[in-house]
Amino acid sequence: MKEERLEDLFKELEDHFDIEEPTFGHQSRFQEKLTRNNKVVSLQAKKNFSWWKPLSIAASIALFFALGIGFYNSQNTMDENIVEVSPEISNTQFYFASLVEEQVKQLKSESSPETKRIIDDTMVQLKKLESDYSKLENDLQNGGNAKLILSAMIINFQTRMDLLQDVLNQIETIKYLKNHDDENFTI
Repeated sequence: MKEERLEDLFKELEDHFDIEEPTFGHQSRFQEKLTRNNKVVSLQAKKNFSWWKPLSIAASIALFFALGIGFYNSQNTMDENIVEVSPEISNTQFYFASLVEEQVKQLKSESSPETKRIIDDTMVQLKKLESDYSKLENDLQNGGNAKLILSAMIINFQTRMDLLQDVLNQIETIKYLKNHDDENFTI
């Protein structure tokens, strides 16, 4: 019964349906009338895009980047400071550093269960000496007595060299005693 009523209703209204499309610009005219009469805000998106914010962000980033590069380039490195004081010291530092590195490699290659403890203790002592050397470098950069500090830096390298050489000699003694005792030991 309900379906029949609906069908009858649609048949009666069949010629009265508005199937025409509105004329061009109808929606904008309608929107304009609404805003004029009721002071309603338009639903259309604003097309006023401001470049102010993206440009200010980009300029800030560029400014910080430029300041960072300027600050980084203005500081002298430790090597430059040493060369300013004495060019020979730079060569001496490179020479000692390469000798120490070579002896540390040799020390690590001699590692065994019998020598592990002495090698570990030596590495701890070397870390302390490197820490002291870093403090001397900072003192040199901060404008301390350059000749006295450079002398202390060389003594630091010599101390490292002496320590490594003493430990290598002790390892050789340990190896010799182990081999010698094993050969002469009889039951």
